[in-house]
Amino acid sequence: MAARMSRLRGTALVGSVCTALVLSACGGSDTDTEAAGEGSGSGACAPEDVVLVGQVRNQTNPYEASWLEGGDAFAESVGLEQQQLTYDGDSQQQQEQVRQVLASGEASCTVINALPNGDSDTTPIVAAADAADAWLVTQWNKPADLDVTEYDRWVAHLTYDGVESGRQIAEAMFEQMGGSGGIIALQGILDTAAAQDRFAGLEQALEENPDITLLDDQTADFDRATALEVTRTLLTQYGDEVRGIWAANDDMALGALQALEAAGRTDVAVVGIDAVPEALEAIEAGTMTATVSSDGPWQGAVGLAMGYCAATGEIDVADIDPDDRAFFAEQFLIEEDNVAEFTESSVDVEELSCDNLFSRATGPIAAS
Repeated sequence: MAARMSRLRGTALVGSVCTALVLSACGGSDTDTEAAGEGSGSGACAPEDVVLVGQVRNQTNPYEASWLEGGDAFAESVGLEQQQLTYDGDSQQQQEQVRQVLASGEASCTVINALPNGDSDTTPIVAAADAADAWLVTQWNKPADLDVTEYDRWVAHLTYDGVESGRQIAEAMFEQMGGSGGIIALQGILDTAAAQDRFAGLEQALEENPDITLLDDQTADFDRATALEVTRTLLTQYGDEVRGIWAANDDMALGALQALEAAGRTDVAVVGIDAVPEALEAIEAGTMTATVSSDGPWQGAVGLAMGYCAATGEIDVADIDPDDRAFFAEQFLIEEDNVAEFTESSVDVEELSCDNLFSRATGPIAAS
């Protein structure tokens, strides 16, 4: 377990991985070739012609900022720059950014690593990339019936088992609370599988722990400032009944911690998801109970690496195991007793080579 844990966390870690990639299989061919034709699952782009694009909601969320930093590190390792796009949670803006990118250059050598704003936003992104013969990797959100294997250049979709992570942090919080008491829940953007699944995990844990009472749940949109205001309101409403705060991501958990500090409450267990640096510091300090690592820097790097390897012909999408085209990636529960293991500097330097891109896959996402 410790060996697996040491692969996670930190932009510097991804930088170390990506530096090694300059000498790895992800390097392009020395032969200058033209882009592959329409409908091909294997590209023939010269490495210097590849355009790398990373798209997230914003950079104020430390998890999403770390995603872009990981993408920058990968891009630098192959002698390119990542074009960073942020759409501030605006679905129309996200779609327009994708259209502009695809219209601005050689789309057949363009790689997009996208975080769709919601499940419904993935379909138009896929359609636009497919029509332009661009290379696409999506993460977190997609409709269950949208099949990655029906597309030649949609390389992969990866996400995390949100039910499991929501349940894990709930159980850690319940244990901290002594197995009884009232809690409030801060939900994410409701039109996302991540928010829905994580809350379902909390509901599972509540069913197994009848002495825990869910006092209230409110959406805070995965946003720290919104979570601060929602938590203030709920603390005023429920007072000392609140013994725990379950948050669907770390940014909201950190907003909740601000509200608790302002209210002088140090007796409340708080949990989140993402393992952002501030959350890890809070766990070390004992003010936060637990989080789950989804390793934003790795996500930002691996999505671009997958597209880059396909665009340069190092991998053929048709040869990828169908179970790896839409998969759950590894995640770990982090608490005070193991938080130090997630700040170690060692990492598997082969992890993002073109023949090892799916090393963190834990199983396929079941189709509906």
